[in-house]
Amino acid sequence: MLKVENLNVYYGGIHALKGISLEINAGEIVTIIGSNGAGKSTLLNSISGFLKYKDGTITYKGEKVPISPSKVVKMGISQVPEGRLVFANLTVEDNLGLGAYLRNDTKKIKEDLKKVYDLFPRLKEREKQVAGTLSGGEQQMLAMGRGLMSDPEIMLLDEPSLGLAPLLVQTVLDIILDIREMDKTILLVEQNAYKALSIADRAYVLEQGRITMDGPANEIAANPRIKEAYLGVKK
Repeated sequence: MLKVENLNVYYGGIHALKGISLEINAGEIVTIIGSNGAGKSTLLNSISGFLKYKDGTITYKGEKVPISPSKVVKMGISQVPEGRLVFANLTVEDNLGLGAYLRNDTKKIKEDLKKVYDLFPRLKEREKQVAGTLSGGEQQMLAMGRGLMSDPEIMLLDEPSLGLAPLLVQTVLDIILDIREMDKTILLVEQNAYKALSIADRAYVLEQGRITMDGPANEIAANPRIKEAYLGVKK
């Protein structure tokens, strides 16, 4: 469904991504794990059209992905950014409406809004509330709901559990599984490697801009080096 081949990205003189290659199949949850600064967000921002890359290719269903966020969204790819980035001065309802700004299928938009409210009942309760007054967990739900409102086929989730209480982290991960049941494919970047690997089908390990390991998520989770480096398990 989504294929990245030999992707190289630079920030000035810094070689941030070094020959990255990966693929995502329809219906999968694939997670990227790695330490801070490994290049995880850079990878998602490159796929989403926010960053220019020096060379390599990104294709979606066989078609080259343009370096244009709006065109990428139209293709069926939606990113939920790190830090949520909701429109703090707008209501929950208006934030969700902005997620559908490239669409003109009014009836389907209303149907999708209902699905978002069914998935996140708390947002329905607060639909007239200004987004900046929501809790961190509620803002994360809003960001994910806004991403769904573009009617994507694949969602790129960047650190959805960042800054959330442990109980809410599990709630967000359960919601990701629910989103997959809505026929969505998910590429997940998540600092909490243990939690991410527990819900993913496959995983890639990104270290200093390179993919150093990939495979079924349960095999990655069982690897002794990964357990020590990312899961807090000592030898």
